[in-house]
Amino acid sequence: MSNITYDIEVAGFPWDEVDEITRGYLMERARDEREREALPERMALFPGLGKIIAIGMWNVEADRGLMLLESDQAAAPDAKPQEWERVQNSDVFRGSERDLLLKFWEIVGRKRPRLISYNGRGYDGPQLMIRSAQLGVVPSVNLLPYRYDMSSHCDLMEVFNFQGASRSNYSLDYWCRRFDIESPKGSIDGSQVGRYYREGRIEEIGEYCLRDVRATADLYKKLKPTLLPLFKGGG
Repeated sequence: MSNITYDIEVAGFPWDEVDEITRGYLMERARDEREREALPERMALFPGLGKIIAIGMWNVEADRGLMLLESDQAAAPDAKPQEWERVQNSDVFRGSERDLLLKFWEIVGRKRPRLISYNGRGYDGPQLMIRSAQLGVVPSVNLLPYRYDMSSHCDLMEVFNFQGASRSNYSLDYWCRRFDIESPKGSIDGSQVGRYYREGRIEEIGEYCLRDVRATADLYKKLKPTLLPLFKGGG
């Protein structure tokens, strides 16, 4: 079985394009005025209220990445990934949001790898499956299988919080620094993705995403012989 790390970037829908009832519902759920003021820039955090613009994948054994990156044009039926110069040892596949989702599910359905993520159970997995359903794309695997078995989906955040036994969660950047792994953080972070997307800086978003999955792969390599054997399906 191969091991593939994955991560996504989501651009939230413009606040003004979200229907009034949904906006009111989100306002009611906000805990205070500060949260209500921040809502227009936080649409990507809510399931079904954003589009997936980048899906990064990194094959741990081959040490090679694939960036599925949104384009203004749909992918041709015979489109193949092309080498990508922005990140060493990587390829890029461009297409519509639906094209990206179809390609992702085709790859994981065909390869049946162990998927590795950082907070993939809490965010990336649900977002991918729900957005796929909205666009009529059928997921090929369940990204949220039985929580206490890491054989098919290993969420490294759940390794570090010992599957919920520890209540503290820290960022990927934090753990990369603790394990002497080059931090994936640069001039962009997740909170800026929406603004970068509106500015047309999709290539930078893709690079940021793929550097995240490469760092996740490096962190997985550190944990594979140490912490992971302590978990069911982790060894």
